[in-house]
Amino acid sequence: MPGTSGSGEGGAGDGAAGGGAGAGAPGGLRRTLTFRDLLVYGLLFIAPMAPVGIFGTLQARSHGAVTVVYLVATVAMACTASSYAHMVRVAPRAGSVYAYARAGLGEGAGFVAGWMAMLDYLLIPAVAYLFSGIALHALVPAVHPWVWTALAVVVTTLLNLAGVRTAARVGFAVLAMEIVVLAVFVVSAVVVLVAHGAQRGWAAPLTGEGGFSPGAVLSAVSVAVLSYLGFDAIASFAEEAGGGADRVARALLTCLVVAGVLFAVQTYLAALLMPMSAAELAARPAEQGTAFYTTVDSAVGGWLRALVAVSKAVGAAFAALAGQAAAGRLLFAMARDRRLPGAMSKVDAASGAPRRALLGAALVTLVAAVGAARRDDGLDQLSSIVNVGALTAFGLLHASVLGWFWIRGRRGDRGMGRSRAAGDGAPSVLRHAVVPLLGLAVVIAVVVEASATAQLVGGVWLVAGLVVLAVQYGGRARAGGVRG
Repeated sequence: MPGTSGSGEGGAGDGAAGGGAGAGAPGGLRRTLTFRDLLVYGLLFIAPMAPVGIFGTLQARSHGAVTVVYLVATVAMACTASSYAHMVRVAPRAGSVYAYARAGLGEGAGFVAGWMAMLDYLLIPAVAYLFSGIALHALVPAVHPWVWTALAVVVTTLLNLAGVRTAARVGFAVLAMEIVVLAVFVVSAVVVLVAHGAQRGWAAPLTGEGGFSPGAVLSAVSVAVLSYLGFDAIASFAEEAGGGADRVARALLTCLVVAGVLFAVQTYLAALLMPMSAAELAARPAEQGTAFYTTVDSAVGGWLRALVAVSKAVGAAFAALAGQAAAGRLLFAMARDRRLPGAMSKVDAASGAPRRALLGAALVTLVAAVGAARRDDGLDQLSSIVNVGALTAFGLLHASVLGWFWIRGRRGDRGMGRSRAAGDGAPSVLRHAVVPLLGLAVVIAVVVEASATAQLVGGVWLVAGLVVLAVQYGGRARAGGVRG
């Protein structure tokens, strides 16, 4: 019966979730991560200064209302965070949306969710590694970008293989560095604004230049939500979090709020200082990618531009570290459920890390990142395809909430019993129907706005996954053991 396996696993997971910090089944993942560690992984993957690269694009597209774009995007992504928070309590297992779709929709949908998330988790780190390689090449032009890119992959992979706690400690130091650089920018921007005033009205980043345009803002939101891709990686560590599912859910929501505040503050200040108007920037698309750096350079000085560039170079590599770790957990979970080769389901006895799954993820990422680094259009090609996988997985996440709390609940499954325990009536409808439906609407809108290349690659990857799923079901049918 669809979902039977998922239901059982959800129950088992709940029992495990209450384990102590060092709990874990023999040969399984260890519960060693604190709330701070989870928050570090999420913020590392997102990156505190994620808007830097797309600030100019959003400023031009929104007609100057870039800050309200991020405020709206934060609210929109809160729907996704809410769905993650619900489902991590239902199925507190490694694999994130893969586990949730299995629990809420059945094994087939779970595989599709995991397959689409795999495209995201394997290629977003590749993009981040490439960003790091390009930035370091700009600082040391004698070394080709692909060399820096490969070096970043090797260093962060070694940290991940050393264990989740070791990687989290190093990641915390890098995250602290990024936040310090962001604080330097904020203080410097405030000093300049106090001394010399703003280039435009103080409300312009919220209302736009020349009038507020809801259509322009929503168009920009479809791009801005991509800045948040990665906070969901926190859910991949559900089996390694001391304190269980509640701690993971709290870290997810906290990460989203913190990122939203950081994004809104930095874009507000940059928009006030930017020497060009939004209309001028829209007329010069070639300058949109460096608009933030140009603003910092003209308003504060080249020293801060260089500091931000170094921070982005190092931060991108460690964003990839968090992404690679999440990818390893996804491969581990799918292999454990015999959806991928079983060799990747092994956990290293010394470090507690899924070593083979991590190495598999690192190999794919290395090939993609270095291959892109050797092409002039490599960054554009990679960036155009990473988002559809994540967004499709988000869509299945929202569908999983509906499936678990409503469809399966009406059949008498334990999930709806838990829903009722949390409260009947309007609050339950809001949490388990309205919020997931709003989140699903946001996902569909963003996918529609995606490039044709991204849609094509996402479609091809989906078809490939369906073929793999059909082969697996065919093999099980021949063996007389179809489940799902």
